[in-house]
Amino acid sequence: MTAQETLQVRVAKKTLEAEGIASFELARVDGQPLPPFSAGSHVDVHLPNGITRQYSLCNASHESHRYRIAVLRDAASRGGSSAMHDGVQEGDVLTISTPRNHFPLHPARHTLLLAGGIGVTPLLCMADRLARTGAGFALHYCTRSAARTAFAAEIAASPMAAHVQFHHDDGAPGQKLDLAAVLASPGDDARLYVCGPAGFIDHVVNTAKAQGWVQDRIHLEYFGAPAQDTAGDQGFDVRIASTGATYAVAPDVSVVEALRGHGIDILTSCEQGVCGTCLTRVLEGEVDHRDMYLTDDEKAANEQFTPCCSRARGKLLVLDL
Repeated sequence: MTAQETLQVRVAKKTLEAEGIASFELARVDGQPLPPFSAGSHVDVHLPNGITRQYSLCNASHESHRYRIAVLRDAASRGGSSAMHDGVQEGDVLTISTPRNHFPLHPARHTLLLAGGIGVTPLLCMADRLARTGAGFALHYCTRSAARTAFAAEIAASPMAAHVQFHHDDGAPGQKLDLAAVLASPGDDARLYVCGPAGFIDHVVNTAKAQGWVQDRIHLEYFGAPAQDTAGDQGFDVRIASTGATYAVAPDVSVVEALRGHGIDILTSCEQGVCGTCLTRVLEGEVDHRDMYLTDDEKAANEQFTPCCSRARGKLLVLDL
């Protein structure tokens, strides 16, 4: 697996956007325009502590002078959010990937955007694009409180303002999201985009399906995978097709970690089965899929898996490595 093309960028501006949320404006060190991107894109940020994390671009997609990302300080941080909040300052130089888009915006008669907390970041870019093109859309932005609502003033002053409704958990009953009503009567040419915590996404998707939305009109981006029950995990073997070498994977070790211990590196980023960076082809064996990246059909095909979190249902997986 080849590495993504990278860029050197400087943190031109760091702003506290809401309680626990900071934004970072990134500009090329050499002063040249940044590569173009489309609404829903993200970049990999290589952090000073050696880990890599993915962040959605939340500025307007026609801009070439900057990329903007926003990061929530996570109390359960595995090193990413704390490094961004505490270790990255204005003027610092970072290495990032060129943009990729696993969450693209499709043409539709009406587009419904549902954001949970920091999940607003890719949807903010989508809303800007839809507003600029005169498309029909609505953005419902759900947060714990007004104090935790990033970009609220910016949204209110933008062309998208008339299309956006804010919903705060601690607010008056009348402003809370009536999800069943919002998702009622989807029509034949409507699309739903949802991003946020796993529980929020699951609630939206389950409600949408109950209201008649079909799967291929529902588009998701998880910011973190839900916790897995690993109590029954068993060990298994992985065989490398190119060499025939077979390695044991212990019950409490991922395939990525097991292979890394033998000098075989698989490129990773989120390490939670969300981003797809580590996607690896499976030649033999049945996969226990635990990712949030592959579709149900892709999982059923059993042709690829995410070795950062997924495992084997049997005793052996043969990998195209």
